[in-house]
Amino acid sequence: MATTDTCVSVSPYFQIHPGQAAAFRAVCEKYVAWSAREPGCLYYGFSFDGDLAHCREGFENADALLAHIENLRPILHEMGEVSQLLRIEVHGPESELEKLRTPLAGMHPQWFVLEYGYRKSPE
Repeated sequence: MATTDTCVSVSPYFQIHPGQAAAFRAVCEKYVAWSAREPGCLYYGFSFDGDLAHCREGFENADALLAHIENLRPILHEMGEVSQLLRIEVHGPESELEKLRTPLAGMHPQWFVLEYGYRKSPE
């Protein structure tokens, strides 16, 4: 069973710098507010395990993810001031990942190719 789902999800993991938990959470709130205004963003949020954080991001397709990066470009540096990116995963069908491999190459993501599945349409 192949998939026709074009959704792309991103999972960056961050180590929060010592003493920067409150500042990190303030950046998270700002990122969420900016992301909420993007029409192609399906979901966006942060979860925590002590001083480790994960950003759960989903986009309609690769173009929506690239638009998201452009939207956050003016404030992307803020996350790096309060944390270190440990790793980043990008998940999606190969046809969408292909569009992202060059623009995201500098982030050195781990690529996960979606081969099976479905996504419900919003009601």
